[in-house]
Amino acid sequence: MSDPIKIDVWSDIACPWCFIGKRRLATAVAGFGGEVEIEYHSFELAPDTPVDFEGSEIDFLAGHKRMPEEQVRSMLAQMTELAASEGLSYDFDALQHTNTRLAHEALHAAKEQGRQADFKERLLTAYFEQGRHVGRVDELVELGAEIGLDAASLRAALENGTYREAVQADIDQAREYGIGGVPFYVIDGRWAVSGAQSPEVFAGALDQARSAR
Repeated sequence: MSDPIKIDVWSDIACPWCFIGKRRLATAVAGFGGEVEIEYHSFELAPDTPVDFEGSEIDFLAGHKRMPEEQVRSMLAQMTELAASEGLSYDFDALQHTNTRLAHEALHAAKEQGRQADFKERLLTAYFEQGRHVGRVDELVELGAEIGLDAASLRAALENGTYREAVQADIDQAREYGIGGVPFYVIDGRWAVSGAQSPEVFAGALDQARSAR
């Protein structure tokens, strides 16, 4: 029996395309018929974002991307519609923009408990669909407990910075790969897929990886 095909995914909690890409990849994996192992790696789209950003997602994007407010509104409306086509209910009005560094540390902690994929799903849902804050220790511990993570262990890891270096290592690796945006996928360490591609593109990459073994 061959080893599972490994997919390394660089993504950010604050990336709307990353949640869409997660759904599309899941569709491809479900139809693949082979064993696949997915590991998530840290990437920060806006590392200078404060933990408690005062303003809406429109305020942030208008300032960060220097786009007119009406253009931002139109872009978010289109993104909401696109997400809905993947079964996702984005709520940009409720979204609490924040720094995602601590959330990435929490994902590394979840990986140690064997629940990284589950926690990634929980964080994305909390952020984009439920208006939950994902940048503070208390909220991250609460979200982790909701999926069965050991709350005391998670809190200790976040308060002690246990996975701070692991997050930075992911970011450094992304820089070495030349990753400038996310989501970004590396399949079996050999093939790269950039962006939230269609399930068919992901399926083709998986077939290619299997054929090359």
